[in-house]
Amino acid sequence: MPSLYARWMYDWETRLTQADNNRVVRPMEWGIEWTREWPCRNGFLPAQTAEQSEHYLREYNLRAIANSDEFFAYKTPEDFRLEKREVQVFSTREVPDPRLENKVRGTYGEFLRFSSPVRTPYPENNLVNARWFPARGKSALVLLPQWNSDALSHNGLARILNRLGISVLRLSMPYHDIRRPAEIRRADYAVSANVGRTLDATRQGVIDVRCCLDWLQAQGYERLGILGTSLGSCYAFIAAAHDARIQVAAFNHASTYFADVVWHGQSTRHIRQGLEPHIDLDRLRGLWTAISPMSYFNQFARFARRSLIVYARYDLTFLPEFSRQVVAQFESHQLDHEVVALPCGHYSIGEVPFNYVDGWRLASFLGRAFKNRS
Repeated sequence: MPSLYARWMYDWETRLTQADNNRVVRPMEWGIEWTREWPCRNGFLPAQTAEQSEHYLREYNLRAIANSDEFFAYKTPEDFRLEKREVQVFSTREVPDPRLENKVRGTYGEFLRFSSPVRTPYPENNLVNARWFPARGKSALVLLPQWNSDALSHNGLARILNRLGISVLRLSMPYHDIRRPAEIRRADYAVSANVGRTLDATRQGVIDVRCCLDWLQAQGYERLGILGTSLGSCYAFIAAAHDARIQVAAFNHASTYFADVVWHGQSTRHIRQGLEPHIDLDRLRGLWTAISPMSYFNQFARFARRSLIVYARYDLTFLPEFSRQVVAQFESHQLDHEVVALPCGHYSIGEVPFNYVDGWRLASFLGRAFKNRS
């Protein structure tokens, strides 16, 4: 039987998860058309039967993993530029919080903009956005917040890292905040029941991260790192597995297979609802292995770096057993890492007091790790 504390935590976590009432159940789509411009192709399959589509995507995932350096390759953008503009919230709620909107009104920030090497049908999503928080020194990192984060999420953490001499590019992930197409309220196109589009969004997120590293390197930063939370942690791990420049990495929530999180997570029940009439978990895992951290530990182990894994013991979104499997992989590959298990859940980690504990753990690790690299 769960302890009294565990039952209280699960109840709190469930209430936080249910605060968003605008999740949309979308029907499953194979999304074959999203693969048209990918590398590692062996021809292109026009939409035919469900069986053919599934076979094609499953085989594509295997090719992508076997040739992952090619799958996540890109051409560095030539239109990097800094823009100063008014800060906006880009809330994902059905009714935005007016207090938050008023808080940022009239404030300005610097934003790195450039064209994503991955092209999608949505012009808003094709223009990458990363808020720039510069600091003195030669250390810098790319920060990726959680799925469905608004544009203010993790900005406070970026400022804390600035005090430690770490510059931060806080990336708006594909289909998030200013990159969100007008037709959706949430970042539904980043993770959805459209199999091909979800693969494409993750590939785009990883490549956008690497482009940010290009820009940081061009500015003279010598020590580069990455920090990702939840979905951002997935993108961060895959980017680190394919980019030797990342010397320090922090994964705030970590999991194994993309499909397992979607299938079992409390916050992705609406996606499972769209998928389940057509496919089971084992088959879905085969369709999303190319965007699963578990597929890339051998690639990750190629490069020497210091890593931190933070997970929550009462997580109903990234189940703790999945996070412990990640830790086991770090141990079996003899990777240089630290582990922190917090007594909270996926959503409550952003609430008092756990947000302070999590922030302190992340900042203290990054401060030490960068200092040791200098």
